[in-house]
Amino acid sequence: MPLRAQRIPQQGPKPGSPDECHLQDTCALCHLPRAPCPDPRGLFSPVVSPIAGTILPSGSMVVNSCRSAAEQLCNFICDCSNCSDENQCGYLRGSAVLGTPFTCDFEEGDCGWQDVSTSAYRWVRGRASLATWGTGPHSDHTVGTDLGWFMVTVSPPAKTMATAWLRSPVMREAAATCEIRAWYHLSGSGEGAHGGHGWASGYQTRGSDDGGAVGRAGVICPHGRDRATGTSTWVLAILLASSMLCKQSWRDPGVPALVPRAGGVQFVPMPSAKGHVLGLPAGLNQTERPLLRLAMAYKDEVVGLWQSPERGGEGWHQLVAYPGRIAERFQLIFSLTQPPTCGAELALDDIVFRNCGLQEPGQQVCGAEESRCSRGFCLAQHRFCDGTDDCGDGSDEDATWCKSFTLCSFEQNLCSWEVAAGQPAWERNTSLNLGTAYGIPTRDHSNNSRAGFFLHVGSTSAMGASSPARLSSPTFQATNSCSLVLYCHLHGSATSSLSISYVTNSTKHLVRERTGDLGSCWVRERVDFNTTESFKVLIEGVTGSMGTVAIDDLILSPGCVQEQEKPLTTLLNQVGAGPCAAEEVACDSGGCIATELACDFAETCADGSDEKRCGATTFEAGAGGWHDVSVGQLRWGVQRATEPADTVLIGAFLALQAGEGQMVAAARARTPLLGPSGPACAMEMSYRIHSSPQGFLTISVVDHTTGITHLAWHMQGHGGTAGGRVHVPLGERTRPFQVELLGLVDLQDSASAAIDNVTFVQCHLDMVPPGATGMASGAWAGRTAMGRRAPWPPCPQRWVMLPWGLPGDCHPVPSPGTGPWCRSPRVRAEHASSPRTSAWGEPGEWGRGAEEKGHLGDPFAFGVPYPHSLTTVTSLRPALSCNFERGMCGWYQDQSSDFKWVRGTGQGQGSDHTTGLGYFMAVDPTAPWSRGQRAQLVTYRQEPIAAPHCLSFWYRLAGPQIGTLNLKLQLEGVEETVLWTRRGTQGSVWHRGWATLPATGRRQYRVAFEALRDGFLGDMALDDLALTAGPCGAELSCSFEAGACGLAASGQRTWLRQSNGTGTTAGPPADHTTGTATGHYMVVSTGRDSLPAGHAAALTSQPYRPSAPAQCLAFWYQLSGRTPGFLGVFVEQSGVRRKVMGISTMEGDAWHRGHVTVRPDGDWQAIFEAVGAGGNHGYIALDDLHVSDGACPEPASCDFERDMCGWSSPLDPHLHSFAWGWKSGVPLAKYPSPEQDHTLGTRNGHYVHFDTSVLGPGGTTARLESQHLPAAADSCLQFWYHMDIPEHLSCGELRVMLHSVAGQRTVWTMVGHRSQGWRGGVVPVRSPSEFQIIFEVTTRRWPIEGTVALDDIVYSTGRGCHSSQEVPMEEKSSGSFVAEVVLGLLLAVITLALVAAGGWYWLKRRGLVSATPAESNTPQGFDNITFRDDKVIISPVPKEGDEN
Repeated sequence: MPLRAQRIPQQGPKPGSPDECHLQDTCALCHLPRAPCPDPRGLFSPVVSPIAGTILPSGSMVVNSCRSAAEQLCNFICDCSNCSDENQCGYLRGSAVLGTPFTCDFEEGDCGWQDVSTSAYRWVRGRASLATWGTGPHSDHTVGTDLGWFMVTVSPPAKTMATAWLRSPVMREAAATCEIRAWYHLSGSGEGAHGGHGWASGYQTRGSDDGGAVGRAGVICPHGRDRATGTSTWVLAILLASSMLCKQSWRDPGVPALVPRAGGVQFVPMPSAKGHVLGLPAGLNQTERPLLRLAMAYKDEVVGLWQSPERGGEGWHQLVAYPGRIAERFQLIFSLTQPPTCGAELALDDIVFRNCGLQEPGQQVCGAEESRCSRGFCLAQHRFCDGTDDCGDGSDEDATWCKSFTLCSFEQNLCSWEVAAGQPAWERNTSLNLGTAYGIPTRDHSNNSRAGFFLHVGSTSAMGASSPARLSSPTFQATNSCSLVLYCHLHGSATSSLSISYVTNSTKHLVRERTGDLGSCWVRERVDFNTTESFKVLIEGVTGSMGTVAIDDLILSPGCVQEQEKPLTTLLNQVGAGPCAAEEVACDSGGCIATELACDFAETCADGSDEKRCGATTFEAGAGGWHDVSVGQLRWGVQRATEPADTVLIGAFLALQAGEGQMVAAARARTPLLGPSGPACAMEMSYRIHSSPQGFLTISVVDHTTGITHLAWHMQGHGGTAGGRVHVPLGERTRPFQVELLGLVDLQDSASAAIDNVTFVQCHLDMVPPGATGMASGAWAGRTAMGRRAPWPPCPQRWVMLPWGLPGDCHPVPSPGTGPWCRSPRVRAEHASSPRTSAWGEPGEWGRGAEEKGHLGDPFAFGVPYPHSLTTVTSLRPALSCNFERGMCGWYQDQSSDFKWVRGTGQGQGSDHTTGLGYFMAVDPTAPWSRGQRAQLVTYRQEPIAAPHCLSFWYRLAGPQIGTLNLKLQLEGVEETVLWTRRGTQGSVWHRGWATLPATGRRQYRVAFEALRDGFLGDMALDDLALTAGPCGAELSCSFEAGACGLAASGQRTWLRQSNGTGTTAGPPADHTTGTATGHYMVVSTGRDSLPAGHAAALTSQPYRPSAPAQCLAFWYQLSGRTPGFLGVFVEQSGVRRKVMGISTMEGDAWHRGHVTVRPDGDWQAIFEAVGAGGNHGYIALDDLHVSDGACPEPASCDFERDMCGWSSPLDPHLHSFAWGWKSGVPLAKYPSPEQDHTLGTRNGHYVHFDTSVLGPGGTTARLESQHLPAAADSCLQFWYHMDIPEHLSCGELRVMLHSVAGQRTVWTMVGHRSQGWRGGVVPVRSPSEFQIIFEVTTRRWPIEGTVALDDIVYSTGRGCHSSQEVPMEEKSSGSFVAEVVLGLLLAVITLALVAAGGWYWLKRRGLVSATPAESNTPQGFDNITFRDDKVIISPVPKEGDEN
């Protein structure tokens, strides 16, 4: 449970007391130690989170146990032995869940973060609820379930733009290496909307007064004029001290400003204000998308550190920000601004501060290339005088030490640097003038200020990509000791680049190039020049679409000496526009192609050059398209092997090297933009890593458009050397993407990491891998390369044309015949009058020809190495039928989520369906670090089908809290539809499901099984998929969630499928399946306007085929309270219609279960007929139809052999309860339970069970409820239960309760214990009104472990418990059953012999004495039952050896 924080007392602590160093993080203005905090707005009042449904504290307190000085609090250094001085600082001293220091995971409180919003739109601490699936995060990021906590925005505005502000406590200072990471989840954001950029305040009109904002959120300041409209804009000033005033830059005479005064806020005119604006950057007054920003308040301004990209995707995303060296107190501010009616909701979790503390003082022994800081530790000499305070005390940037270095900060001018004429060009500007568009630097590097100057090249999408902006230095003398340090900012585009060269005699020599998006930060870069001739330094910047390239703080070392004479070195002429237009790239052989055709895994250029620098490389000729995007002290670079014995990496490879960045971060390298890719796309590479366990290598897939990164492969260091060849699935990517290589090792510890021989396999969009095709009938079409590119290399032998959409390269022939075959879309074909199609080519030849069309079954003429004979191909369509024994057939794993299906043999969940020992597909929401919302198993693209087909499958949904399994149809060009769905536990047994795939016309299609992570305990499984021609028969189980299941409505006043949330007809507030307003059911309005009295509306099922002598038709129904009409149930066979049930009234407004036993002699149909009664309003609703073999059991009676007979666990997540499971006695490691049932006494028998170990913070009960039963005067409930709870954990109990309109009462209870087998229970049942029987497992404390099981529930009416013909008796435990039977028989024989002998002897001596035994009403085996008026308590029978 989360810790509830206490309010800080208003009086200061006594001097010298342990509380002297209270950190008063709840102070709204200053957070200064021992300062009283005003509370004008009720900061400490409880905040109710609609998500958590829990009262949450809005303030918290921590005691600095070692009484550290104020300047030592929240400085990222543990001065106290228990690090208590670093609690409630916007972070805690560590996260127990994540194992990271200086982290706020919000599990134990708000870490000192405060909502400082000025409206109802605000931040609260909350957690996810499965009841609000789709409207916010489905889980937190830390724990990955609905039990974890986060900060979330609530009460979004309806008509105005508003901003919710979240502010940290005061932090003392931060090192230059400081890195801030956090995870955010933005939902309801209208993805894809384009809007204005910029900071928008919570107020858009002048003169707004929050009625006391001072002391909580600050003041409102006029910021300036909108350059487009000339109107004034406003910002919200987040103050660090109450004495600060608003200041105005662009003057608007007569505009009042709000100035804080004692006791409130006052409007004053400011006709002559000077200085900088104190506040957040203001931009456009309107935005069309929600915008998340992270800003930093320090000194007298607020600067942005990060803002969300224009587009985003679902799920949790990581943000990374680098504040730089901060020598003063500062605060962080998260803000979410959204436009009217947007309804966005933002959750924030796992804020981590890395490398933010200054290195502690201490004398170190420095190396030959190191010097000592004033604080005593050593620093590399090349990091002195580099514009960054690496020592933390400024000693490495001392003016005396650095006076021989030449610095140009661009604050006054360009110094001696010269901008080349033409466009694009470097421009000197500030963040204040450029605004806050995505990609623009939010501050300069020199002063970490929005008012500081730098040079930048803006986005020039109208120009060709080959037009760089050029900046040149003066001419320098020949040297071997000249170095240049600069800070670059590349953000917003994956194609932006910055290059540093030197020019001698008009020849350019490239020294360093940075390409790609480095993030919203300034990155240190250092280059050395070694030349025997005079030279100039040339800095060139090229911006990609929506990107910006900027530089600042150019620092030349003393070895860079300018030529005193007339310069002889001249620059190259400005390169004119390239041969290609904007959004085009040039081929090496000449000509241009569209940018999106480069690196799309299909050669478009005649020489294939568009696919040569795309990441597939041996690194022998260079990086092969990989570019380093590191920002820290590690980087990726090409180097050659020095150890010939290395069998993994030979020749050149890409390796980790020392970098020039100022941050301590993993090195990153990325490919160019790739794709789109096909489902089977994968990257293969060789790797080698020698590192401690702290080192690692990872491969991720980055969607640059949304900023989403998915981990694809990970290798941790193990203290030794690991390496080999690895296959990394990338999967289908509809957008262009990049592959990112991330690596971290300690180079000073002789660690290393490298990759080599990178290839991309089966990545073309139309590629289907070998083994994914099946044998079926249909038509095929062979396509040529007219207007397309050849996606595969020439085959080494003669090849044949095969249908489009099949794999390229060489593969076995999937039809009679032997040998490899190759496919190419470019063919040379011959047509004959006979039904024969020949399509073939010579080795290395692509050929040209027209489109080929034919039919499956047509013979193909194969060339070499085959004899010239005909081979018939019956089908080459990707196979949907699959038992997963040899692979995944025509199905593939969606790689866009970390929640994935896994092919395996059990994993403790149970056996497969095919053989009991084979493979199946499974998904587990509890898999470590699964945070995705859905896992999809998808078919490859299918050719159109002209007639319906039936897809049948076997599925399993098990566990106390499992989510939803959907089957979806993804029709080309049409929104996907749900064909079938199930939610919640269905037991640890295999069920059969099927769905009809409709005819698709000319559209291709796909089918996907989708597992939703809307439950966190359990597993889902699939096996034995089969596709057959023709539609499926009548569905034996229908929840109406995916459709009407073939039930047909007749009559003018008809039945409708609807949910209460979207329906137009009056109906139940929630369905029976899901228990929510979004669930679906069938309903008919029976009001006189809809269904006049006597008129009928029928709902008829499809024909059911008899599979047993008797079948049970069960359904759930609900009738409205007033004149609902009449519901008749009919069974029709051979044209004969027979009424089997009629319902006209119903007690209460709950769902009721009806069932009918059908004894068919052929196909039969069920008909539900609603008849109007003439009332004003009314309805009749149906849900959850189910047909099973065997006669229907009596209500609430069940042996659980076929199904659960209407017993179910409530699905309402607000109850915080779990579901009972249903399984056989076959042992499962994941679901411990009895090894035999009670009914059959074997492992094949079934029962219901519950594992008590899941009880805890997520729920303390598990309920099993019967259907609604009529009032009972003298009824009896008999059942068998099995308990296996250790006695030292016997805090739980099993209860039987009766629930009715009068309330709920407990009638039987059993304290948790080890029952040593199945035991019987008997409970008299009396209720004056309709009721339900509830079995409940509950606990008052945890942890608890052990299982509870139920079997053979018998509910009998009218005869009470004492007249029951069958009385439950105790059974022995299943584990010793056989042995005890044998032993019992032997003992019985011996005992009978002894009794007979003794009896004969006694009778012989005493004579025969007759006696009549006294009658007893106490059932045998139940002498431990104590009856009360409303309760039955059964104490466990002590066993031999039990402790008292």
